[in-house]
Amino acid sequence: MNQVTPMHEDLRIDRRTLLRGAGAGLAGLALGETPPTQANPGTARQNGPHHAPRARRVVHLFMSGGPSQIDLFDHKPILQSRNGEELPESVRKGQRLTGMSGNQASLPLAGSHFPFARHGECGMEVSDLLPHTAKIADDLCLVRTLVTDAINHDPAATFALTGSQIAGRPSLGAWLSYGLGTLNPDLPQFCSLVTQGKGGQPLYDRLWGSGFLSARHAGVQLRAGADPVLFLGDPAGIDRATRRRMLDAQHRAADAMFQETGDTAALDRWNQAELAYRMQESVPEAANFAEEPDSTFALYGEDARKPGTFAANCLLARRLLERDVRFVQLFHQGWDQHEGLPAGIRTQCKDVDQASAALVTDLKRLGLLDDTLVVWGGEFGRTAYCQGTLTPTTYGRDHHPRCTSMWMAGGGSRAGQIWGTTDDFSYNVTENPVHVHDLNATLLHLLGIDHERLTYRHQGRRYRLTDVHGTVVRGLLA
Repeated sequence: MNQVTPMHEDLRIDRRTLLRGAGAGLAGLALGETPPTQANPGTARQNGPHHAPRARRVVHLFMSGGPSQIDLFDHKPILQSRNGEELPESVRKGQRLTGMSGNQASLPLAGSHFPFARHGECGMEVSDLLPHTAKIADDLCLVRTLVTDAINHDPAATFALTGSQIAGRPSLGAWLSYGLGTLNPDLPQFCSLVTQGKGGQPLYDRLWGSGFLSARHAGVQLRAGADPVLFLGDPAGIDRATRRRMLDAQHRAADAMFQETGDTAALDRWNQAELAYRMQESVPEAANFAEEPDSTFALYGEDARKPGTFAANCLLARRLLERDVRFVQLFHQGWDQHEGLPAGIRTQCKDVDQASAALVTDLKRLGLLDDTLVVWGGEFGRTAYCQGTLTPTTYGRDHHPRCTSMWMAGGGSRAGQIWGTTDDFSYNVTENPVHVHDLNATLLHLLGIDHERLTYRHQGRRYRLTDVHGTVVRGLLA
């Protein structure tokens, strides 16, 4: 039997030591791939804009469920004249349908029940469901040809807001936080607001999450009522001075851990705790409407006095934007009208029309619209044919990814612009399509970011909001 020499004994290690050492080696390789701009994890990555930005802030009004473009912004008289006729195969072109209407024996065309009229000097056609939005037509940049890849709600919303149908990627607001940092260190750079009491497709916090970016870039959800952020207050018996000492101690410990291991997790937790400390004063002040004059509520509507309504969230969004929150995202559910669309869409428009227009008007009044980009739209459009039974009084529409309408205002977008053309059935794009990746590339461009250069290395490759796609749509720019 061979004898083990002392030299061999020095080299011999047990399995636990081997695995621990191998793990440290892999961690070192991963850190070696970290971009130089990540060297200081105690601050947000701030490359600064790649070019002169037109917008400093964004407010994104996300209409969850997919508003019907045919009944709001894309007037198609032929659908009235051919109401009840079969959808021509020359229009459908074999495109896939959802399982909800794909097995229907018939796909009857459904004309809108709502009249349209031209508004503003631009002559924008808007349904009478949106009288307040119609009044600001000359401030809007209307896109009628937004195209997506997804046909169902969850992947379509995830795609619209993160650039991928697969969950786990950073949201648009998180990318902006990562790329540009904060404008106000006392408030979150990214806030999300959800209309309370609305049914419809479920929303997930990953839609405003940070994905594989640091948790400090995730959106903070502000809730209705006197406690906008859960668990923000100090525990009983902890005063501000004690809390300050605790945070300072946490910072020293987190920094020591980073210096020893290179792991930023503890510093990320300290950053969040530090922000929460400052938010204890800044958030209640921003959410307090007590000093708003009656004229504000006349503009936004009396619902703005009721916490959690879409109108109240629009007013809160304006107050956050005034205080230089970078990205504010409002979610309003209930647009998924597979049946009973005429009644359902009327309710939805009553909820959002006045407040959406008021937000644009108010930002303009305050001199903030020039550098604040307002975005309004959902995850996809609706079909020209009826889902279910078509009757003289009602109809429904299924999901339609091939085209939908959305609008922008301010922030360097081209006011009074009507972009793109769909066919006579609002089924296919005939001129100037805008893919979701194109839209996101354009939004980033307005904020001074080259969408191809804002990247993050994760799992061995660099990711970006627009994946490997996207073109800035110059025709949407002022």
